[in-house]
Amino acid sequence: MSVSLEAGPGPRAGRREWIGLAVLALPTLLMSLDISVLYLALPHLSAGLGADATQQLWILDIYSFMLAGFLVTMGTLGDRIGRRRLLLTGAAAFGVASILAAYSVSPQMLIASRALLGIAGATLMPSTMALIRNMFKDPKQMGTAIGVWFACFMGGMTAGPLVGGILLEHFWWGSAFLLGVPVMVLLLIVGPRLLPEYRDPAAGRLDLASVALSLAAILPAIYGLKELARTGAHPAPVIALVVGVAVGVVFVLRQRTLRSPLLDLRLFANRDFSTSMGVMLLGGIVMAGTTLLSSLYLQTVQGLGPMNAGLWLLPQNIAMIVGSMTAPALARRIRPAYVIATGLLIAATGLILHTQVPATGGLPWLITGLVLASFGIAFPMALTMNLVMGSISPQKAGSAASVGETSGEFGVAMGVASLGSLATYVYRTQLPADLPTGLPRSAATSAHQSITAALETANQLTGHLATDLIHAARTAFTSGLNTVAAVSATIFIALAILSATILRNSGQPTPTPQTADGAEAPVNPASDTAEDNGTPADADTAKPSKHPVLASID
Repeated sequence: MSVSLEAGPGPRAGRREWIGLAVLALPTLLMSLDISVLYLALPHLSAGLGADATQQLWILDIYSFMLAGFLVTMGTLGDRIGRRRLLLTGAAAFGVASILAAYSVSPQMLIASRALLGIAGATLMPSTMALIRNMFKDPKQMGTAIGVWFACFMGGMTAGPLVGGILLEHFWWGSAFLLGVPVMVLLLIVGPRLLPEYRDPAAGRLDLASVALSLAAILPAIYGLKELARTGAHPAPVIALVVGVAVGVVFVLRQRTLRSPLLDLRLFANRDFSTSMGVMLLGGIVMAGTTLLSSLYLQTVQGLGPMNAGLWLLPQNIAMIVGSMTAPALARRIRPAYVIATGLLIAATGLILHTQVPATGGLPWLITGLVLASFGIAFPMALTMNLVMGSISPQKAGSAASVGETSGEFGVAMGVASLGSLATYVYRTQLPADLPTGLPRSAATSAHQSITAALETANQLTGHLATDLIHAARTAFTSGLNTVAAVSATIFIALAILSATILRNSGQPTPTPQTADGAEAPVNPASDTAEDNGTPADADTAKPSKHPVLASID
């Protein structure tokens, strides 16, 4: 069954739902803040714990590995046991793991704590989005709520460097992890009072074999992509990637045979859902690669320190917050497909500016391009999730949210690996032509590896050889950035055309009447109703009502 766009709007959310949204914003804000804080804390904790280079990488990466690996499982688990229950369980686990991380006495203990944080984080993200889907049945209100959710996520990314800098200046490195504890305690106190409980009454038992297969598919794939981006092509990451893909095929085949699959593949039969996922994945790839190269440009070409480079990246995060709040407002008056396409074209304009960034004096071009690209990409990022959540039945909200989050993790990993590799290829192709005459062969070989290696090599040289090598390396790296920007702009323009074409008939997704056997009811309606002009917000799920709810697409 497809989603109708002709029915009237769903019941409007009241004060309880909007206060509940503020509660859901807490873990979202915290998780993104936690990510950005760690990059500043890494040198301090490495010195305090004596972590070597390999252990530092695992401290950074194990969180994203566990998060990506468990998202699908946790999203589906929330559909089965209740989204509020999973959220609060994850909040308690996140708080405990944060304390363990803060007081770690060895790198191994911190790595294990970060792994627990990743698993707990996998319960929080799909639960918050699924609850938003259940709490806000009116499509316009749901769009606004999702925009607020995105704004909070980017707000945490923006505040992270500032908060982290203040903490690390006055306290020890563990204080960065303790940020999560009071937030999770507050969530545990107010969550049961303000958040409704929802679960799929028709959900079957959790298939443990599917859980194992999903982990065995996602974890090697993410590891392989990250290692390819970090060290280039060699057997270990390639084998890991192949294993991940092969197990992924087995996972998909198993889901097609199960009566109650871990991942309902029928979700992808919905055009809005599958198209939105594609836009989110490609958007993540482009922005992850672009942001990585821009950060490297600020530090290696412009010569800024990590803190100053981070501050120059703040405007793009602010632009994304503004964009995520602007998009839902525009979509109330203009078809979402056209708003999405407009955002992609704005982002493409910013990337076209990136194609003109020079090796000298390129800071204004770079920052302006990043601001435009981030403001523009916020349109599809906010609205595609709205289309995703509006195109599926409430029973599948957890599964759909987890697929969206997993695609985001893959998008980041693929963007860093693919676009980073493209930039490296251009760098290595152009550099030999610009190397100064008389440069020792060993220095040329070292400089050929990366711009970082080139700058380190130049520090060991003197006179014009050092100056010319730095200039050559910066010019070659900038060419790689320009090339990646050109490819990325082309992708965004193509996505804009496809979005406007495929999604043009997808207006604000409007609920249609739910059949009696497919209706989803709150587990505890007494804690779940919110007054809006005297009408209970969830009256439709408790008894027949003139307010329709979203029809199942199953």
